[in-house]
Amino acid sequence: MAKRARMTTVHGVIETPVFMNVATAGAIKGGLSADDLHSINTQVMLCNTYHLHVRTGDVKIRQMGGLHAFTRWDRPILTDSGGFQVFSLSDLRKIKEEGVSFKSHIDGAHIFMGPEQSMQIQSNLGSTIAMAFDECPPALAERSYVEQSVARTTRWLERCRKEMNRLNSLEETVNPQQLLFGINQGAVYQDIRTDHAKAIAEMELDGYAVGGLAVGETHEQMYSVIENTVPYLPKDTPTYLMGVGTPENIIEAVYRGIDFFDCVYPSRNGRHGNLYTDHGTLRIRNARYETDTRPIDENCGCPVCRGGYSRAYLRHLMKADEALGLRFCVMHNLYFYNHLMQEIRDALDAGCYEAYRKRKLADLSEGV
Repeated sequence: MAKRARMTTVHGVIETPVFMNVATAGAIKGGLSADDLHSINTQVMLCNTYHLHVRTGDVKIRQMGGLHAFTRWDRPILTDSGGFQVFSLSDLRKIKEEGVSFKSHIDGAHIFMGPEQSMQIQSNLGSTIAMAFDECPPALAERSYVEQSVARTTRWLERCRKEMNRLNSLEETVNPQQLLFGINQGAVYQDIRTDHAKAIAEMELDGYAVGGLAVGETHEQMYSVIENTVPYLPKDTPTYLMGVGTPENIIEAVYRGIDFFDCVYPSRNGRHGNLYTDHGTLRIRNARYETDTRPIDENCGCPVCRGGYSRAYLRHLMKADEALGLRFCVMHNLYFYNHLMQEIRDALDAGCYEAYRKRKLADLSEGV
């Protein structure tokens, strides 16, 4: 089911399959700028609606010209809806039909966010793609709870679509061509997933996400959900697997028809000195690299490896808690992910994805 496509947006063309580099608060954790993202071939930056709303505030960002002007990033940006915080901040929120009441994780201030508020915040940010406001039930939640949650998410999606159409019609809107992606939910209950996919596919949205995965289920369960859900989503619009995942997850999900990915793994692992290579993960803090003059990966074209920085120097930076070490490690890992997606696109263009998939998975399991 792997597919190759191009998506045209007001901020440029996105070649898919694509990995979106996660800049939660408008910046990559690890000290990478917009210029750095260009240098490692980033196509899409992903920012977090909830975090930007509570700090610095979407109204202030709108006054600065929107998220593109604020961050100096001139290519597509996807903003999530705040819906995942409904899941992750479970101790700080209360869900009703109208929306969700939060307590800010920063200062405890009361926040209310429903479909309309989420769309208004994302419109103020002016992102290229806005995600619908949804509830992300735990993957292993009780069936009765998941059924109620998914039904509410469908009603919320209708409200999101109506509010986005209104906002895009206003003269003062930052990005009147903002696109809307809906989100499929259903935990690991395949019949709920299928019915929900059919329902939201009828809404003729700009794209569709498969949400609520990588939150407690096994890889086998995740792959089963993907391969039994994607066929019921429109084939001529992007399909986005939210919050996934490892290089192996991405390769397998592309095989099952996924086009868009995001995950904090490359930046988070980089900040801990765990570096991706074509033959598995290199843990740069290990003593074995203390006098290793080689780059992280001799076949890598990232600015760090191409610049001649040695494993020994990177180990020194990380052990000394130097910010440069974090920056170099995150830069390498994000380049690795972006380059992996280019390899995937090249294999699809050449019509040899099946062979590429088998070879790449075998290489990644070898170990450094």
